[in-house]
Amino acid sequence: MPRWRAFYHLVWATRGREPLITPTLEPLVYRQLRQIAQHHGVNVHAVGGIADHVHMAVSVPPSLAVAVVVKRIKGASSRAIGKATNESFTWQGDYGVDTFSERHLPKVVAYINNQHRHHAEQTIWASIEEIPEPTDEDE
Repeated sequence: MPRWRAFYHLVWATRGREPLITPTLEPLVYRQLRQIAQHHGVNVHAVGGIADHVHMAVSVPPSLAVAVVVKRIKGASSRAIGKATNESFTWQGDYGVDTFSERHLPKVVAYINNQHRHHAEQTIWASIEEIPEPTDEDE
């Protein structure tokens, strides 16, 4: 496809909302998410989060289903992080996804890059931060 612009804000949590993403582990988690997404042809605009969840601003080619992309990113990253740390690392099964226009890209990227501040100051975008509650298969 010669031209496409499709922007998604993804968010998902660690299994049980456990605070697994420590300051020490954060760079590894974000690097893995970015590398795996890019490996699948996804343009990554931002990756960020806090101890129990992550956000990604991405552009997904129309030839890929967003659900498939998220499944691949979550699965491969949880395996890679677990292998690198010799610890169990798993994501919650569900995730949130919102679309946005290109003109909002700078604002979304800034929001994701400043997750720690937004949560500390309680200036979060509530509708974006909503992550579905775990299902029985997530427990």
